[in-house]
Parts: sequence; structure tokens; C-alpha cells
Amino acid sequence: MLATTAAARSLLRSTSRLSSATTTTAAVRTFASIEPYSDYGKSVFTGRVADEYLKKHGSSGDILKDPSWTQSHSDTVAAAVLDWAVDRGANTYCHWFQPMAASGVRHGQTGQVQNMMMAFNRTTNDIEFDFDGKNLTKGETDGSSYPNGGLRATHTAGGYLAIDTSSPIFLRGDTIFIPSAFVSYYGAALDEKTPLLRSNAALSKQGKRLLKHLGLDIGDQDVISNIGLEQEFFLVPRDQYYRRPDLQMAGRTIIGKDAPRGQEMCDHYMAPPSLASPALACMQEIQDECWRLGIPLKTRHREVAPNQYEFAPLFGLNTTQVDQNLMVMQIIEEVAVRHGLAALMQEKPFNDVNGSGKHNNWSIGTEDGIMLLHPAKVNKATGNDAAFAVIMSAIIAAVNEHGDLMRMAIASPGNDFRLGACEAPPAIVSTYLGEDITFYLSHFKDGKGEGEYIPKLKTLDLGTHEVLPFEVPAEDRNRTSPFPYGGARFEFRAVGSSQNVSMVNTVLNTIVAEKFAEFADRVDAGEDIHDIARETLNEHWRVIFNGNNYDEEMQQELTDRGIWRIDSGVEAIATITSEKNVNLFQKMKVLTKEECESRKDILHDHYTGTVDMEAKCLVDMLNQHIIPSVKAAGVGPLSDLEAAVGTLKAAIAEIHAAEDSYKAAQLARVLRLETMIDIRAVCDSAEEVVPANLWTLATYKELMFLDSHTASTPETEPFFDE
Repeated sequence: MLATTAAARSLLRSTSRLSSATTTTAAVRTFASIEPYSDYGKSVFTGRVADEYLKKHGSSGDILKDPSWTQSHSDTVAAAVLDWAVDRGANTYCHWFQPMAASGVRHGQTGQVQNMMMAFNRTTNDIEFDFDGKNLTKGETDGSSYPNGGLRATHTAGGYLAIDTSSPIFLRGDTIFIPSAFVSYYGAALDEKTPLLRSNAALSKQGKRLLKHLGLDIGDQDVISNIGLEQEFFLVPRDQYYRRPDLQMAGRTIIGKDAPRGQEMCDHYMAPPSLASPALACMQEIQDECWRLGIPLKTRHREVAPNQYEFAPLFGLNTTQVDQNLMVMQIIEEVAVRHGLAALMQEKPFNDVNGSGKHNNWSIGTEDGIMLLHPAKVNKATGNDAAFAVIMSAIIAAVNEHGDLMRMAIASPGNDFRLGACEAPPAIVSTYLGEDITFYLSHFKDGKGEGEYIPKLKTLDLGTHEVLPFEVPAEDRNRTSPFPYGGARFEFRAVGSSQNVSMVNTVLNTIVAEKFAEFADRVDAGEDIHDIARETLNEHWRVIFNGNNYDEEMQQELTDRGIWRIDSGVEAIATITSEKNVNLFQKMKVLTKEECESRKDILHDHYTGTVDMEAKCLVDMLNQHIIPSVKAAGVGPLSDLEAAVGTLKAAIAEIHAAEDSYKAAQLARVLRLETMIDIRAVCDSAEEVVPANLWTLATYKELMFLDSHTASTPETEPFFDE
């Protein structure tokens, strides 16, 4: 956990002292010590931390494994949490929840009301601790002041919070955060989390039924969904960030001429971090904060575009991983400030270089670790050589039938500019399996064999003495597929970087649960499960595509096959209320018709609101920066720029007058992807000719090259002890 250069020096000194102490007491080789990392997870009430404090109250961490503790042991847990919090310097608590349509606008993408764990004795005027089981497990807030799509109103505003026992309580600063579900007075989901929890229940119920038919009865265990989220983002100089109203207000550059250098030389991807810029120290401190919260942010590296970076944690239970990812994004933004940087989480902050994604690695398994997408493990556990083929056939069918919902789940405003731009998969939902698995499943569906699938390996021999021959998977990696199989998991690559991925995983769980249920129902009716899988593969084979998804001819081929293709995010959002999809969510008990309709309106309003902010920013930038610069310089397309202001204002007014959320979003998309792009070209042509000393907005050259546009401050103390 090397937070900063100062922390690095401190760690080196502490390990040096530890090493010296060890070598003076025993003439043995010094082993690596984990002691410098002993703070890992101390700010999370789970595992050894929870066990230690619960034992002081006559219990143990085992009670947290059963959600019924909220009814039978809530006061005990609250007392233990209070002791832990006070020992860690905290005196405040909040129920921490996830309002809808928060990406790009709400800091941290969460809601909370922070209350002190104190009471004030009016008789003695003393302060007393006040935190019991009721405080811990339930809360209440105003449900009408968050995006709710008509599920709440000012005169029916009740919003209720209940602890989510699947995700641990954590502590940051003086506050403990209690992950919670957020619902209306009638139980309607007002948040991102509640549908995900319901989809987990559906996946577990139907997954257990299918496994039992395959030969494995897991009893009281659940089938669970694990995910791993790769978080991409940009870091830019904060002083230049303050010179861009569009970055400040909308998270992306609405105008801006390309710098002479971009990513043409592929020189940024996985290049060594430069000590000449604050980026490395910033990332180290981010990791340090995350580790204290028990977030195993293991991987860091540069990404493809200049100033673009990535963090990746170890995988875990989906609800916990979503919660942790929200904290990771918040911590990235907050720590960046301390290093003179601004973090950009939006999907496409800069034109003509790669945008940012959040690859959602999705897998399913049993609580005791049987991975259902790992052929050897699931086949062995079930005693069925075709178990993997059956499970894969269900998932393939789910993708083919419900590709529209998968597209809906990634329809964030920023993904408008990213999907299909040779940096992210196109908006055509196919799946890549690789030739090896495809060959196996082809033989299985055609009745040419039912043997076990054994992944192949191949040996690479470089012809050198120094590098010996080594094995690699038989399958290559296909970065152009929106949903490739990657060995024991599928990777949903099209997810946007700023998204809360709850809806993404709600959809994946629900569509697969439905197929598991369909298979189990048919077996219950007397059909053979292998025959069902073969029939399913034959019916849905078209969705498998192992080629280049960036190739326009291949895209046309996929379109001609009838695979789901929805280029417009606005139209993709609308599919959540189709009859097929409402029936799916209702059947799986994940969303009601009213909850589907509310989400359609909320997501359309979020899209429109984002475009509205961008257009108003562009008006201000034209009036306050670009037009004055052109006038001062006496060069540039002045009349076109002045006309653009009127065009934008008229388009904004038309959107505000739209009859409903859907129509407003459709108009906003035209404004954003047609009108504003044309106006951008005019603005960029002005930047090209106006002298630099008269151009008042930060340029791409000033924003995107930390290595060459920042200088490190000389250290006042040596890095190593003398």
C-alpha cells in the first residue's frame, strides 16, 4: 500500500528496520513480511475484524453468514459495530444507497444521511452513545427527491432503507457506511441495488434446479454470481481542467482540436509510469485507501490513450463488487485533487482517442467454489460430461433472445461516442467462444459426440536457450466481441466506465435464470436435458461469432443474421418496456411493469439532462471564450460561430417543449450527435487559426500529456536511508 513517495520512503524504512532486527537475532535468511500491509481490511466489518468485536459481546462472526441476524441479533451486531467504529475514530453512521441515474452527475453515485451515533442527555447534559439494532438495520428518507420515474411524489414521498447483508459495512473517516436497499412505501425499487438482489435470488433458485437435473444437489447453498470490474479513467492537470467549463460541468470535451500527437504510436499502453508526473503517486494513494477498505485493487497500468489509466481488483460477489467499484470511482476523484489532478470517469472525454470502459467479467458458481463456467470443475462436480455444454447452451440462448436488454443495460450517455469506434465492441450483441469451444459445441449439437470438453493448450517455442518453451491457451483473445468467453467467465466488454453496473448484472442474471428455468421445466415435463441443449444450440447458433466485430462487412453479416443491433442508446433504453422484457422481469420476480416503465423514463431523462448540460456549456463557451477569441484575433469563422448560438438555443427549447421523456431524449440525441458535432467542427477550425495567446480554453495538448507538461518537485529528503 504505497500511497505516496513519502509513504514509499516510510515503508522502505520500516521494512529495513524489520529486516535488520530479524538478521541480528537469528542467522537465517529474512523472509518477506506482510506486516507493512497489516491495515488491509481493518476498515471493513467482516472476517477477523467482525469476529474479534462480536466475541466481545458473546457471539462470533459466524452469525453474519445468515441474514436472519437482522431479526435475532441486531442489537448484538450494532454494539460490536459501535465498538469497532469508536476504536477506529468514527462517531457517525449512514445508510448508504444507490439512487438511479447517478452516473456523471452525482458525486460517488450514492445517497446517504449521516447521523452521529450519539444521544444528548437533556437532564445531565452528558453525551451518550446511541446506536442499536434498529439504527443499524433500517432507515428512512425522502423518496421523491431522487429520480423515481413516477414511483414517488411529493405527497407520497416515503423512501425506506434496509441493510443489505450481502455487502459488508465499512468505515471511512469518521463515518461508517451501511450498504442498503432503497424502496418506496409499497416496496417498489427506487435504487440500483434492489433489482440486482432480486436477480441473484432468481439465478440461485433456477441454477439450483438445473444443477440438480445435471446430477448435483447443492442443498441449502446458493448459486452465486461473481464479477470483476476493470475500471478505466483519465487523469489531467487540474489547473487546465479549470480552464474547461465542459469538463467541469459535463465530464467531456465538447469541442477541441486534436493535438499533433494522439495514440498513433501505441506508446502509452502499459508504458512504465513516469516519476516526472504525479500520476503514479496518485494511483499508489488510491490503492492505499482502497486496501484499507478491503478492496483488493491489485492491478494498475497505463491504458491506450494519453493520460488514460486502469485499475482492476480481484473478483468477488456481485453486490460487494458493485459497492466497492462505486467507492473506487469516488476515491479516484477525491485523491486526484490532492495530487493536482482531475480524474475523468466519463466514457469519452476526448475526441479521436480511446474512451474508457469498465469490463464486467461475469461468472457463476456455488458458494463452496464450484465454477459453473469452468468445464472440468462443473463436469466433475455433477458427474456429467456434458454439464458444461448444457450450461453454455442456456447462456447462448439468453444472449440471442435478450441481446436488446444487454444493449439497454450499457446505454449510458457516454457510450454514444464509444461503441463501435474500434475501442469498444459495436452495438451488435454477439458472443465469442473461440474455435475450440465452438468446434466442441458444434459436434455436441449435431450429435457427433458427448464427451467432456477439455480446453487445449499449445506450446510456444521461441528457439532460444534463455526462454524455454512454454504453454499458452489454444484460444486467442477477441477484444472486438461485446461478450466473449474468457475461460470460466464471460467478459461484457461494452460496459461504460462511469456506469453503476447493477443493471448490467441484473440483466445477465435474469436472462440466464430464465433459460435455466426453461431447461428445468422441460426436464420436469419428461424431456432429456441433453436433447434440450442440442435443440437450443441449433436454434440460437447464429449469435456465436468468432470474427472481427470492427469489420463493417462482418457487422453487416451479423445484422443480416438477425442478431440484436440497436445503434441508438435512446432506442435501446426504450426496449426495457417491450412486452417480451416486461414479461421476463415479472416472471423472474426482478422488476414489475411499473418499475420497468419508471426506469425507461428515468434513463431517458438522464440522457436528455446530460445533453442539456452539454449544450448549455457549449453556448457559454461560444459566448464567453470562442467568439471573443476570434474577435480579438481577427481571424476565424465568426459569423458561423454566432449563428451556432442561436441554433443551440432553439434546439434546447425544442427539447424542453417535448411531450414526454422518450421524445425529449430522441431530440437530444439529434442535437448531440448531429447538430453539436457540426458546431464542434466550426469551433475546432477557429482554434486552429487563433493565436495560442488569445485562445482562453485549455487545449488537448495542455490536457493530455502529463509526462511532458508537468514537472516533479525535488524531494526535500532522500528516498533511501543513508
